[in-house]
Amino acid sequence: MDRVVLASNNPGKLLELQELLASLGLQLLKQGDLGIPEAAEPFKTFVENALAKARHAAQHSGLPAIADDAGICVDAFGGLPGVDTAYYATQFGYAKGDANNVLALLEQMQGIDNRRAAMVSTLVALRTPDDPEPLIAVGRVAGQIAREPVGSNGFGFDPIMWLPEFGQTFAQLSTEVKNAHSHRGRAAQAMVSLMRERWL
Repeated sequence: MDRVVLASNNPGKLLELQELLASLGLQLLKQGDLGIPEAAEPFKTFVENALAKARHAAQHSGLPAIADDAGICVDAFGGLPGVDTAYYATQFGYAKGDANNVLALLEQMQGIDNRRAAMVSTLVALRTPDDPEPLIAVGRVAGQIAREPVGSNGFGFDPIMWLPEFGQTFAQLSTEVKNAHSHRGRAAQAMVSLMRERWL
């Protein structure tokens, strides 16, 4: 097994996961490059959506597939936006996009002192669409929602996710440090161990 389909067309995710999974010698292919359409994500949990995306990509490609469902879970909002993170801004009349998501969240959090939040990444990998034992790895990083965006490295909510352990936002960290400590980095490290143990 040398080729695995990534059930995402997000270039940021592809780049991050390629680096994180490089030690396995696997080539990650974007589903869009194989003409695979986006899967429906009707579920309320990261694991169900990641599983649906991985199954869809494996079904269409005939290859093993890996999918990531990730988002930000804000304490003051009962864990939301969660699985709806990518579309967060659209709930408030903004166009979909990272900058608008950041803007909308900062607006919604005005006057809220509880800034606790976690960024969560759930990776699911399947050998076939009917694989009865999907590999599931979860990474989670807890921090605080900053009052304004700081830093230019990264994407999504990185500029407002302040990490007490570094005293910086994700967007201020170098790529190496971010990959080692991010939610996706932690999930990928766990996934690498699972793949070595079960697949390779």
